[in-house]
Amino acid sequence: MKYILIITLIIMFVPPIRRFVFQLLVGRQLVKEQKRQAEAYRKHREGEVRVETHPTKSTGSPQRGGEYIDYEELK
Repeated sequence: MKYILIITLIIMFVPPIRRFVFQLLVGRQLVKEQKRQAEAYRKHREGEVRVETHPTKSTGSPQRGGEYIDYEELK
């Protein structure tokens, strides 16, 4: 009888506890990310064009791999 009561209590209270823990862990992160995105959006005026470039690494040769060989089609 004791085990049936424990199993019943676990079944009854696990989903609300799981939702509460999920809200604590994930909900706060979602709110923080939404605020950060809203601030980033407000920094730029509507219709403003923005181009972001990333520096490229120059290795000296534009080709990678082995030696370049021209392709000739034979008929």
